[in-house]
Amino acid sequence: MINEDKNMNDNSMEVPNIINLDDDFFLIKKFNEGDESTFRNLVHKHKDKVRNLVFITMGNVEQVDDISQDVFITVYRNLKNFRFESQFTTWLYRITINKCKDQLRKAKIRSIFTSIKDDEEEHVVYDKNNEPDDTSAIVQNAIAQLPDKLRIPLLLKDIEGMSYQEIAEATNSEIGTVKSRIFRAREGLKKILKPFEKELMS
Repeated sequence: MINEDKNMNDNSMEVPNIINLDDDFFLIKKFNEGDESTFRNLVHKHKDKVRNLVFITMGNVEQVDDISQDVFITVYRNLKNFRFESQFTTWLYRITINKCKDQLRKAKIRSIFTSIKDDEEEHVVYDKNNEPDDTSAIVQNAIAQLPDKLRIPLLLKDIEGMSYQEIAEATNSEIGTVKSRIFRAREGLKKILKPFEKELMS
């Protein structure tokens, strides 16, 4: 069960002042009072941001719809536990990233089993001539080689433009950890992209 703070008491669940009828807190309050139609408003407001976040995290457009749907199903089932102690988007992004991480873990487990093949199975031979010559593809492939814990904060910062604080809250990490991981990710990218320096500078 997703919860912002299990130790908070019921008094902490007071809804802050509502700015307008489209405000997230207002929509959540109405939903929790029984007006489930307001959930559609929340989905409409945030679906594109969730889809973008899934895409940059997973790097696979084929998984965007399934994971995004799973995110909003989880939100729907747990919205009554939202305690208004942070922005709804922070809570939403944390759920989204956790869903992506779960999918990445499953993919790694599957890859372990699919890599155990018979010796007569055909293997792909590395050929430098097959390396991508498109600058964007080179950078994307380099980013994909980074560990998840480095790649995700880097993408959230440099692609989504999220602040260190937002990334820390979304990934359930300390700000110092986020900054360190982004620094390490950038240093790692430099090393990976070193052989492509001429292509990237041209």
